[in-house]
Amino acid sequence: MEEIDVNALLIGGKSENGELFKSLLSHLIDEHLGWRQNYMPQDPPLISPTEQASPVFQQTVQRLKTVMEELSVRMRKDSVPWESARYWGHMNSETLIPALLGYYFGMLWNENNVSYEGSPAASLLEEEVGRDFAKLFSFPNGWGHICADGSIANLEALWYARNVKSLPLAMKEVKPELVAGKSDWELLNMPIEKIIDLMSSLSEVDLDLVKRKSARSGKRIEDLGKWIIPATKHYSWLKAADITGVGIDQVIMIPVDDHYRMKIDVLEKTIEDLSAQKMPILGVVGVVGTTEEGAIDHIDKICALRKSFAKKGINFYLHADCAYGGYARSIILDSNYDVIPYADLEHELRENKVFQDLSNTISKDDYESLKALSEVDSITVDPHKMGYVPYTAGGIVIRDERMRNAISYFASYVFDKTIDPPVQIGPYILEGSKAGAAAAAVWAAHRVLPLNITGYGRIIGRSMEGARNFYKFMSELEVEVEGKKIKSHTIYYPDFNMVDWVFNVEGNTDLKVMNELNQNFFIQTSIYSGMPYLKPILTSHTDFAKGEYGDSCLDFIRKIGITSPWDSSSHLTTLRASTMNLMMYDAQSFASYEVKLKEAIKKVLKPCLKNEK
Repeated sequence: MEEIDVNALLIGGKSENGELFKSLLSHLIDEHLGWRQNYMPQDPPLISPTEQASPVFQQTVQRLKTVMEELSVRMRKDSVPWESARYWGHMNSETLIPALLGYYFGMLWNENNVSYEGSPAASLLEEEVGRDFAKLFSFPNGWGHICADGSIANLEALWYARNVKSLPLAMKEVKPELVAGKSDWELLNMPIEKIIDLMSSLSEVDLDLVKRKSARSGKRIEDLGKWIIPATKHYSWLKAADITGVGIDQVIMIPVDDHYRMKIDVLEKTIEDLSAQKMPILGVVGVVGTTEEGAIDHIDKICALRKSFAKKGINFYLHADCAYGGYARSIILDSNYDVIPYADLEHELRENKVFQDLSNTISKDDYESLKALSEVDSITVDPHKMGYVPYTAGGIVIRDERMRNAISYFASYVFDKTIDPPVQIGPYILEGSKAGAAAAAVWAAHRVLPLNITGYGRIIGRSMEGARNFYKFMSELEVEVEGKKIKSHTIYYPDFNMVDWVFNVEGNTDLKVMNELNQNFFIQTSIYSGMPYLKPILTSHTDFAKGEYGDSCLDFIRKIGITSPWDSSSHLTTLRASTMNLMMYDAQSFASYEVKLKEAIKKVLKPCLKNEK
């Protein structure tokens, strides 16, 4: 494939490619307008020139213009300049021109991707996007789709796990010959692949009966066991447990280490203890790109653990929450979508110009985790995060396409079983009506940038390199404000592209004082103190509370001189940057902003010190 210049795919912080974007958008609008005009040209227009010239029509047009101007003023006044190199905050950044154009163009057709009848064009695009997801994660028999966001995808994953794991109990009631001689314990520990095989052997009538007696009946859901997640989980997992009836009391959180990865030894011990109590494991979630830290759990070790327990007759569903970090897998795939051996990865990264600094690479830990994603049952992946596609475009992909039958519903007015459309999406998803424009946006981005090292790999590389530049800057930053020396302390080296850090006044040993300083800094550099467009630097923040994070940050706070007690009520307030800006990978570009960032930080810290108690 020919080389891609990523800079040609961005409008640019200073609208450097603004005219290109306008010309492409104008062309697409002209295409749509021509399409309307050319359909049955013998039909007369229904809005006459006389009406268009009438006072009421013109008055309405003026009202439209006035409202649009007000909308423009409000959006420009209150929006965050996330396209700027001064923005080091939440998961938002420049989006790709092909994705923007796809979304705008898709909206003009207003297709509803719940059924092929309502979206003959966009449904086909979404089907192809789902296949793209399957290729990204090396699922040869996989299937995926776009949904509103990662929360919906996570909810759908738990829905899959709940229904699939309950099928053996339902088979015992409806088709006992399929599971003859097996105890309930054995049925609750049946391998996912075996359950799918049995489900696929059923006739349509028998499958409907089995599904009716499965967890969707509302019975015996608690018997399915525990849903295990890391302490760094996204909050949507508790909502998903609530909504699906699994219940938050069935959710177990595993502590994380000082790199904010799930502790595998604790996970193993937890499964052992539960199994000894004859408590089944409904499923386990590993995270690739935690929302607070950007950490990548040891997916490979979780997969190895699953294989080990399978030999003991203990089987569970395995989901990877890659809402944030899923697109990172493109960096280890060659142009044929084969996983690049780690021994060859450095050469391939250099050949494909993924990193500007040739010393940059992917750690062996992260490589093995990304590689092992091919072994999990389902994956959440959000194009509207690291796919650089406009909101809303979340996504989910399953390893075995047949598994979707465990959650399917067919509404007769939407899905006619007597007709075999080219694609069927609606029966197998949680949502009803959904925008075909999102499918057009993701499809366009994927066609310009393949989901491998030649395409999105370069996007991911830029973001990771920008994070490493920012990490180095923050690790070395010292400023003097109001006669006090303030140092920045980075909490850990980023797995992906998230950088967390704190400011502390030299000599301060009080955690509360340091937390207040960082909380005040966040308020001054966020929307919460007003007028974000006028701020010289913007960032985000989070809290690492003892209740959820345990002692994972204790070594860090002790290392920087904090001596306050770390007890059940303690927390660490950190500043947090999702470094999605695709221009800060360049060492010279970043260097040109270092002085600006340093001066901006000093300016913001000054009133923060005055707010100290």
